Parts: sequence; structure tokens; C-alpha cells
Amino acid sequence: MNAETLSEMAVEVLTTADGRAKTALSRAHAATWFAARQAGTEIPVGTAQPPLRPARPDRPALLDPRDVPRRRPGSEKGRIAILHAVAHIELNAVDLHWDIIARFADVKMPPGYYDDWVRAADEESKHFNLICDCLEALGSHYGALPAHAGMWRAAEDTAQDFMGRLAVVPMVLEARGLDVTPGMIEIFERAGDEKSVAAMKVIYAEEVGHVAYGSKWFHFLCGRHDIDPRDAFHDLVRRYFHGPLKPPFNEEKRAEAGLPPDFYWPLAASSSVRD
Repeated sequence: MNAETLSEMAVEVLTTADGRAKTALSRAHAATWFAARQAGTEIPVGTAQPPLRPARPDRPALLDPRDVPRRRPGSEKGRIAILHAVAHIELNAVDLHWDIIARFADVKMPPGYYDDWVRAADEESKHFNLICDCLEALGSHYGALPAHAGMWRAAEDTAQDFMGRLAVVPMVLEARGLDVTPGMIEIFERAGDEKSVAAMKVIYAEEVGHVAYGSKWFHFLCGRHDIDPRDAFHDLVRRYFHGPLKPPFNEEKRAEAGLPPDFYWPLAASSSVRD
């Protein structure tokens, strides 16, 4: 690990292919960053060129979303498929949080901005490993099943748009996790899988913070540029997110994360109907 700046640390993570190795490096860099912050010996943000796409292991095979097999969630194979999909999401989230640091390092931001995304990347790394442990407890592993090939599309689409990245990744994609995770927890509770339930509850609690980071820094940039946050959010999501947002929404957790209903309901599949 020869990185001397935070951006170089980010690129090291992004160019590491193996999931366990990527997340170990991510956690090590996060620990280094926060130790330096606590000691008052600041690590410079610096600049580095992130890859357009992060390095990935040979498995899982990445398929078009329409081609990913669907399995009944009530079966053990179905629960393994859910865990595998979550592991894939978490690994992409690790890269997304490091990518937003390096890709937009030319925009001057307060130190707290970097603290937030390093912490989010560290937590996503923990989440990936928790879910991998659950898969292995069920006799499977990450890479055993095919996965969604479109996970990085939002990053590519917003590679030149800082506010677009904040709007689409934490405020849309991660907010969707707040909507669907309670249902996944219920599936594993019914199956008596306490290990997976515990892992999912950790993810659910900490993802609220990641959505909140997106909302906080999106509003910060709107204030810097003197633009209306709600209108800007609607414009950017319509530009970069492919399709309407899907209710039902977890309005309580979204509000906790700083997302009021007038941000997302106008973008919903049936915005005139509220549950």
C-alpha cells in the first residue's frame, strides 16, 4: 500500500478485483484516514485517475437484469440468491463510495465530506463480508450465482456530474435499500436464519446514514450554487435514472435520512397514488 493521498487510496481499492481483498484494503485505508484525522496529521485528498469501471473477480458472471434467474424467496436456494444479490450490491457500494472521492477530487469540499464517504465505504466493506459469511454458512459463496450487470451504470452515467452522482446513487439507489430491506429481514426471520437476520439489521441501520450523507452534500452543493434542491433533484434523476421510482416507500427511514416525500413521490411510477 503505497498510496500517499486519499484519492490514491481510492484508486487502489477500485483496481483491486477480489471482493475479500478489496474490502480488506478499503477497511485498512479507512482506518489509516481516521487515525491520521484523530492525530491531526492530515492525509491530503490529492488527485488520482479512477478507472471507468472498477476491477472485478472472474465470478460472478454479470448478466443483463432480465437474464438473472429468479428463485422463490421461501426456499433455501431463494434465500441464497437474495444474499448473493445483496453481497453484489454491497461490493458495488464499496467502489461507488471510493469512486466519488477520487472522481470529483477537483471540487473543493469540507473535510467532513471525505470523512462521510470514507466511513460509508468502510461500512459497506463490513456489510459485504457479513453477507459473504452468511452465504458460506449456507454452503455457498459470492460468485456462485450470476449477478446484475447494470449496477455500475449509474456511476458511468454520472462520471462527469458530481450533483448527478449524489442524486442518483445515495438518494435513489441506496434509498431503495431502505424500502426493501425490511421485507428481506422478514424472509430470513421466517426461515429462522438468525445470522442473516443480524447481518441485514446492521445493513439496514447503517444505510440510513449513507442516504443521509448523499442528501446532506447534495443540499450543500445546491446552497453553494444557489439552486433549489428539490427542483435540481427532480431534474437530475429524470436525466440519469432510467425509469420511475417504485413505491411503496419507507417514508419514516427516508425522512430520517433527510429525504422528504416531495423529493421522491413526483418521480414515482404512480405519483398520483400514495399508500
